Amino acid sequence: MKNNLEIKKEAMEVLQLEAKALMGLADKIDDNFSSVVKLILELKGRVVVTGIGKSAIIAQKIVATLNSTGTPSIFMHAADAIHGDLGIIQDEDLIIALSKSGNTPEIKVLIPFLKQTNNKLVAIVGNLDSYLAQKADFILDSTVSREACPNNLAPTTSTTAQLAMGDALAVCLQTARDFTDRDFARYHPGGALGKQLYLRVSDLSDANNKPEVHPDATIPQVIIAITQSRLGATAVLEDQRIKGIITDGDIRRMLENHRDISTLRARDIMHSDPKLIEGSALAVNALQKMRETNVSQLLVTQGMAYIGVVHIQDLLREGII
Repeated sequence: MKNNLEIKKEAMEVLQLEAKALMGLADKIDDNFSSVVKLILELKGRVVVTGIGKSAIIAQKIVATLNSTGTPSIFMHAADAIHGDLGIIQDEDLIIALSKSGNTPEIKVLIPFLKQTNNKLVAIVGNLDSYLAQKADFILDSTVSREACPNNLAPTTSTTAQLAMGDALAVCLQTARDFTDRDFARYHPGGALGKQLYLRVSDLSDANNKPEVHPDATIPQVIIAITQSRLGATAVLEDQRIKGIITDGDIRRMLENHRDISTLRARDIMHSDPKLIEGSALAVNALQKMRETNVSQLLVTQGMAYIGVVHIQDLLREGII
C-alpha cells in the first residue's frame, strides 16, 4: 500500500496533467468556436447535446450549465437516439455531439440520421480525423495528449477537456446575452445563491410577528412582547413612529443593574438608535448589516412605517448564511 506522501504526489500529478491539458485547449479556440456561439445566439430552437459513455455524462452537465445561464438545452443519449429518441430533435435545433474518438459505433450509426435533417451539427471531439469530425459542420477541438489514467485508458483528462469546452461555450453565450445575476436568480430560485439574489427582507419579516410596545410600557409588558414574538426584541413605538428597540440582552443587563424594576419603563432601557432596514432590501443585505453592526435582528421599515423584525435565524433557515 502506498504511503501518504506517495498518494499526495500521485494526486498532484493528475491535477497538473489535467491543468496542462486545459491550458492547451486555449490554443484550440478558433473561428469554429466563434461561429458556434453566434449560431446559438441566433437559434430559434434549442441546443441538443448528445454523447455515449462518459461523454454522455459530460453532455448532461453541459446541458445543465447552458440551461442555467439562459440557453435552452436538452440532453439526448446517443444510444437511445437510434432507438426512438430522435424525435427529441426539432427543425430549428442545433446538435452538439461529444466523443473522444469520434468513431464509436453508436456515433457512426447516429450521424447519418442527423445529417438527413437541416440541423447544424457541432462536434466536441478529440480526434480530428474521426468520422464525427468529418461529418460535423463545426468542430470544437478537445484533443488531449494523454489521459490522467496511468494506463492511458480511463476517460479522465479527455472528459475534463470536454467539460471545460462546454463551460467556455456557456460563459461566452451568457456574456453575449448580458445575462445578469438577476437573470441567474430566476433560474435558481430554490438554491442559496438564487435566494441571495431575489429574497427580500419583507419576505422574511412578513412571516414573523410584529412586536411593539409604547415607551411607557412596563417591564413585564416588554418581556411579554419579546417572549411572544420569539424574535429576541421588540420595537418601541409612539404615534406609530419608531422610538427605539429593546432586546433580550437589554432585559438581562437591566436585571443585573436594577434591583427594583417596578418604576422602570420601556423608554428607560431602550436603544434610541435602532438598526433599521427597508423591507424592499435584499435579505443578503440584511445579513451584511447585521455583521457590520454586530446585532442579531433589525427593525424592518417601509418608508417611515414600522412593518416588522428580521432575525438572523430567518437568514439561517433560508440558507442565506
